[in-house]
Amino acid sequence: MTDVDTLLRPHAEQAFAHEIAALVAADDRPRPPAWQMSPWAVVTYLLGGTLPDGTVITPKYVGPRRVVEVAVATLATDRALLLLGVPGTAKTWVSEHLAAAVSGRSTLVVQGTSGTSEDAIRYGWNYARLLSEGPTDAALVPSPVMTAMREAGIARVEELTRIPSDVQDALITVLSEKSLPVPELGSEVQAAKGFNVIATANDRDRGVNELSSALRRRFNTVVLPLPATQDEEVEIVTRRVAQVGASLELPEVPPADEEIRRVVTVFRELRSGSTLDGRQALKTPSGTLSTAEAISVVAHGLALAAHFGDGVLRPADVAAGIVGAVVKDPVADTAVWVEYLESVVRERDGWHDFYGACREVSG
Repeated sequence: MTDVDTLLRPHAEQAFAHEIAALVAADDRPRPPAWQMSPWAVVTYLLGGTLPDGTVITPKYVGPRRVVEVAVATLATDRALLLLGVPGTAKTWVSEHLAAAVSGRSTLVVQGTSGTSEDAIRYGWNYARLLSEGPTDAALVPSPVMTAMREAGIARVEELTRIPSDVQDALITVLSEKSLPVPELGSEVQAAKGFNVIATANDRDRGVNELSSALRRRFNTVVLPLPATQDEEVEIVTRRVAQVGASLELPEVPPADEEIRRVVTVFRELRSGSTLDGRQALKTPSGTLSTAEAISVVAHGLALAAHFGDGVLRPADVAAGIVGAVVKDPVADTAVWVEYLESVVRERDGWHDFYGACREVSG
């Protein structure tokens, strides 16, 4: 059996197995068919809490409780769940943890791309056996969706709008009839109670294909918002950076609250087109400047500080990463970034070291 500590990125059900086990043991509320815990326990797993025996459940998602409750309630019905939001709003993260909490397995995933085929949603064939035996059950290769239907699990479809429209529509029969015909065998797979689908899609990066109205009707759409406040976003970045650092076994670095707050401030101001106090309008760059990118910038800075610095996260350690996150278009975004540095960062008390480090890497 694989030692979770040796894995670079354990699945949710592996990384938080002790929390899931504690919730299952303490949970005495009604559970939908095939769910390993009740909807209340699933929400507690996502948002965090303390169980009667003192077990602390760490928050996996920081955001409105009602959003999570609506998502979990959807999975308890016969409608599929579509998590919608701009890039970096934790859609994939929430999808994985929902599947782990509900069914104990988050790995039944279809990754949507422009090259995703219908086989990835329905089924394929072992062509060696197909040629030698013809179409048989043994030659059939089930998709993650088919496996979830058989096992009463949760299938995840990532980046649904990047999948070609005709392939997307392969989900319609699955979601409406709860069955998947296999005409080559003259049979079908009927979904066991507990089966459902969680899909994710970006509403800013709209992808290759919009959903057909027929398919969209089969989903209940839940929009995951950007963090509502600066403190909320700082909390998210701090927690996730600590998890990333532990996973990568980075040398321990003292708390970096000041630098994390600075990175979050820059991202929020450029993302919104206004300084936090609302007194100055700003041009916005072409990128999304998501919370996920802020996490990446800080984690990269921690690696620099630990391996090439003095072990303390400093402005110079985050400067290169933050410039790379902001400047996607070398011409237009560079102009936006330089104007922000000169009109905001340069004039801000306590930000002179950060200003100097950013100017140095900006050229």
